[in-house]
Amino acid sequence: MEAVIIFVALLALLLLRTPVAFTLGGIGIVLLALKGFPLVAVPQRLHGAMDSFELLAVPMFLLMSNILLNGGVGRDLYSAVQSWVGHWPGGLSVATVISCTLFSAISGSSVATAATIGTVAIPEMSQRGYDKSFVYGMLAAGGTLGILIPPSIPLIIYGMITESSIPTLFLAGIGPGLFLASAFIFYGMLFSRFSGAYQPMAKASWRERSRNSLLALPTITLAVAIVGSIYTGIATPSESAGLGFVIALIMTFAMGRMNWTKLKQAVEKSLRTSVMVLIIVASAKVFSYAITLYLIPQSISSFLTENISNPSLFILAVGIVLLIMGFFLESLSMLLIMVPVLLPAVLDTGIDPIWFGIFFVVLIETALITPPVGMNLFVIQAVARARLQEVAKGAMPFALIMLGMAVLLWFWKDLALYIPYGLAH
Repeated sequence: MEAVIIFVALLALLLLRTPVAFTLGGIGIVLLALKGFPLVAVPQRLHGAMDSFELLAVPMFLLMSNILLNGGVGRDLYSAVQSWVGHWPGGLSVATVISCTLFSAISGSSVATAATIGTVAIPEMSQRGYDKSFVYGMLAAGGTLGILIPPSIPLIIYGMITESSIPTLFLAGIGPGLFLASAFIFYGMLFSRFSGAYQPMAKASWRERSRNSLLALPTITLAVAIVGSIYTGIATPSESAGLGFVIALIMTFAMGRMNWTKLKQAVEKSLRTSVMVLIIVASAKVFSYAITLYLIPQSISSFLTENISNPSLFILAVGIVLLIMGFFLESLSMLLIMVPVLLPAVLDTGIDPIWFGIFFVVLIETALITPPVGMNLFVIQAVARARLQEVAKGAMPFALIMLGMAVLLWFWKDLALYIPYGLAH
């Protein structure tokens, strides 16, 4: 009964548009007070949640991605990819997804990926006659690769919550991320081919390809430095994020793309986003502590394992719940609310927590492009100055592809687990 009351209170406050941090922290404090637990634990939990070396990677990756965004490196990356694949059927859609994939390997942020590539790709594809709704939907979906392909901010936070290895989670995200990008490319080529709503491009000359690739080389080098330093064990994710920030800063200043005004804007934007993320994380820690003292995760775990002993049915139930929650909550909130509750049941059911992390992220990726609170929909709407309905319409086929990906992950677990457990060993 207590679990039901807490859930209703949580849902009611969120529907009243109470900020997620205040909702989680407020309910956590009330729960502790009602049971007579000392409230001195609240500031301790708030401080403990943010006093984490692993969490340091989040503001550093955000700062790096905003510097790259303000430095305009997305145009170089997009032009380079376009020169190689632009003459293919639906070539600009292919270039868009590949550019999103490459930028995802730098930023770790869905919003930064969608905004960076969107500012370049939308005008290019619109001039070439591509269906606008399709363009908006592809960019919204392509941006979601930023939280699956490593380095991924949600995977960092998931690793903190579950005490899983973050490098292992990053490795597990590679296979599904590349497979999902390939599925987007395949759909984009089919749509372009059968709709005929695009103007084919001439094949770029080798000279043009070389010039554009040379301009994009610093960005690709940055991606290799970040990912390579993590997987070779040279640096932790936090150290890699710091390294990426320094390289991005030097690179953009050296290319003449950065000045003190743009740097100030990048720092201010990163600061606002970092504070928002850290406050939500800290409040979720208080909420998680409170419901643990009430034995709610254990009760839910016992209920699920007693009534849903089949792992397939358990995953199906989790998927349905996450899809419903995705209509009301953004991805980080879903992660921080649901993982502490579901984790005991995941372990009791014998499901690999690394695999579950990837499955979970694919589903919250889907929430990023489903109305009414799909964050990437709003990002593309703002970049393109389009109607939200037009963006959401174009994103629906990609949302279905992502749901198909979640189903495939269940039947083909090695898609996520082969690289960290097979290939890496």
